[in-house]
Amino acid sequence: MSFLGLRKWPTPARLSPLLLGFRLLTYLRTNQVLKPMWPFIVASGLTFYLVSKAQDMGVKSEAYRNDPRNPYAAQIAKQAHH
Repeated sequence: MSFLGLRKWPTPARLSPLLLGFRLLTYLRTNQVLKPMWPFIVASGLTFYLVSKAQDMGVKSEAYRNDPRNPYAAQIAKQAHH
């Protein structure tokens, strides 16, 4: 019998004798979540990488290389001497 159309779903306690079945069920549920989300996960990683590179290029640019407010000025000066 279902309440408002909601079914009972198996819980880990009901699947504990079948540990292999539980792991398979967990994998399938994880796959159901990750499968539609993969474009967003990839886009988030790509955005993080590109923003990081843009920030690094901005900090090392000629306009801000010798600015005393630049927190990486000492590191950039040390690399310039090598």
